[in-house]
Amino acid sequence: MESWLFLGVILLIAFLAKNQSLLIATIAILILKLIPASDRLLSVLNKQGINWGVTLISATILVPIATGDIVLKDLLNTLKSPLGWVATICGVLVAVLSAKGVGLINQSPEVTVALVFGTIMGVVFLKGIAAGPVIAAGITYCIMQVIQIVTAK
Repeated sequence: MESWLFLGVILLIAFLAKNQSLLIATIAILILKLIPASDRLLSVLNKQGINWGVTLISATILVPIATGDIVLKDLLNTLKSPLGWVATICGVLVAVLSAKGVGLINQSPEVTVALVFGTIMGVVFLKGIAAGPVIAAGITYCIMQVIQIVTAK
């Protein structure tokens, strides 16, 4: 019963914050909980969901390459600018940090509670997005802002 209440609170917060992603995710989990023997389904989602999500995000990132909107020349041109280099370095950094993070979660599963709570807080109250690759863009943005401030002097 406690999980239903907790999810209900999250649903309410998502609704009040007008956060569509969290709202849809919470509704999906509530619907899954209604299915008989949902424990098995939820267990599979718990174990594989991050991998599925990363795969979906990776596929989404590759679509412009598949459609020809991004070609090899674009990559080479990007690497001619500080923004391109910082973005590449941040992409590598996020990939390494993500791998370490997954290792931490496997080693200390109790940290998941704090991660989930922090993610919900960031999504709802700070208008954040619960997505890994976007972190690289955010880090890139921050570094580029610092570079602009330093070079403007």
